[in-house]
Amino acid sequence: MATKVILVILDGLNYQVAHDCMGYLQGLTESGHATLYSMNSELPSMSRPLYECILTGIPPVISGIVNNNIVRLSTAESIFSLARKANKVTAAAAYYWVSELYNSAPYQPQRDRFTLNSHHPIQYGYFYHTDHYPDDHLLIDAENLRQRFDPDFLLIHPMNIDDSGHKYGLDSAQYRNTARRTDSILSHYLPTWREQGYQILITSDHGMNNDCSHGGVLPEERQVPLWVIGSAFSHQPDLRVPQTALCGSICHLLAIEYANKSICKALLKGTK
Repeated sequence: MATKVILVILDGLNYQVAHDCMGYLQGLTESGHATLYSMNSELPSMSRPLYECILTGIPPVISGIVNNNIVRLSTAESIFSLARKANKVTAAAAYYWVSELYNSAPYQPQRDRFTLNSHHPIQYGYFYHTDHYPDDHLLIDAENLRQRFDPDFLLIHPMNIDDSGHKYGLDSAQYRNTARRTDSILSHYLPTWREQGYQILITSDHGMNNDCSHGGVLPEERQVPLWVIGSAFSHQPDLRVPQTALCGSICHLLAIEYANKSICKALLKGTK
């Protein structure tokens, strides 16, 4: 049975900081309303390659999006394009690189910042282009999209955690406190989303290191959180969920065709 899905990508969020600092999400976990997994990012542990990986299920070395400076449309089927083909409604409140991957490249703010086009893979989009764009503003953008357009698939992609990591590093009060603030912001919206029956995944593209960067193989750069919230998930403990399986798993939840996309069957209830 098809369900509506919200995917939240908290850019640059290291697993341990997520585990230790995000008290609301951990409260949902302790009360049995969410399950937290540790997930390894694909390589290189960089943003644009991993947006493509999460949203298409294809690792960077195969997709060809292998660094942040490759500005072109994706050549693969994404959750957005597959959902649109299935006559689903798609929306995103996200960094402009997502627009460049799936709607139009290069990004032109006057044209692309606010996207309302039923022919695009991302039909309804509010995109931003400064890394310090406030997370609370971004969540307002996302909720406006949700309420106005009732999307079947909604991507929400805040950037402040990554921005703090690049400025201050992994082991900094600023980075940890930004994670805490984002957790608090999410607490204003998740009760409504849960009550309305959305299946929710909250994850990150990559982590962060003490050099104020990422891109390599260090555990702190690759280990990211994955919270799942909703009745369609198995909530089995200790699963190993490949980052490449998020795309197909979300397509399965949306009940749309996902040929050639891998899924994590153990993550989802009722799959064999």
